[in-house]
Amino acid sequence: MTARTAPQHGERRCYLRGCRRTECLNAHYRYMSRYRLDRQQGAGTRRIPAEPAAQHVQTLYEAGWTTGQIAVAAECADRTVADLLHRKNKTIRKDLAARILNARPTLAALPGATKVDATGTIRRAQALMAIGHSLTSIANAMGVSHYTVLGNILNGLRPTVTVATARSAASVYRKLAEVPGTAQRARNVAAERGWPPPAAWDDERIDDPTATPDWTGHCGTDRGWWMHTNQHLPMCEPCATAHEEWKAEHRALPGSGYSAALGRARAAASSRGVDIAHDGRELMRLGCDYEQAAARLGITRQHLQQELQRHPEKAAA
Repeated sequence: MTARTAPQHGERRCYLRGCRRTECLNAHYRYMSRYRLDRQQGAGTRRIPAEPAAQHVQTLYEAGWTTGQIAVAAECADRTVADLLHRKNKTIRKDLAARILNARPTLAALPGATKVDATGTIRRAQALMAIGHSLTSIANAMGVSHYTVLGNILNGLRPTVTVATARSAASVYRKLAEVPGTAQRARNVAAERGWPPPAAWDDERIDDPTATPDWTGHCGTDRGWWMHTNQHLPMCEPCATAHEEWKAEHRALPGSGYSAALGRARAAASSRGVDIAHDGRELMRLGCDYEQAAARLGITRQHLQQELQRHPEKAAA
């Protein structure tokens, strides 16, 4: 169970246990004063419906996390997590709900045989195939069968994987994500199925089922739509939506004005990536690392790495 200290004098927890020493009475008084002030200022109740947190706990539990591991990630007691899992509480404190909803237990805390969501493993394998690594080479590097294990995972036949497999996939991905492979067939398969390359994924969110790839560094904008189009990248939904919004906003322009605006938008998207890649390389030749170069250019490190991969340096003639 998660270790918790015993209530100490001077804490409201001690008051709630029945202690009426002056310091415990003062702690309770301070709490109630803040509570009344919150209500008067419209901050609302300190307790909220427990169901969203309970659903998150259930999702983690079904993915293989134990109540103890969830409790560690949420910085709460095991019993609290168990009660939520069994829907024993209709409301919980706001701060507790926030911690539980943000809980993302790490693979390092789990035994190798524990089952976890396969999303991150699938995305990593797909991304490596998108840059030319064959399914066989990825499976061999992971130490698994490319047909019965990795093939079934990619085909959606295994919604969960063991922690050992997820760790292996993450390790292989770190080693190969910046090393182009030689398997053209793998590239073709990935292109046909719209699998994004490593540059489209944020390392911190690749395991998040709700995350979406950023193919262009500008996904979700009209510039992103043009970059998809100009570079023949699979179109993502955020960019498709953004372009439709752009057209709706500019539809009132006269025919020639609308065409001119389209041309300017396309031209801006065409040159921006090349300029970023060129300037980024120049800054790194002067001693900047990725983070420093990206900061100087006013972009994220991920965006800089995407443009460097999309616009490789041409060899001198």
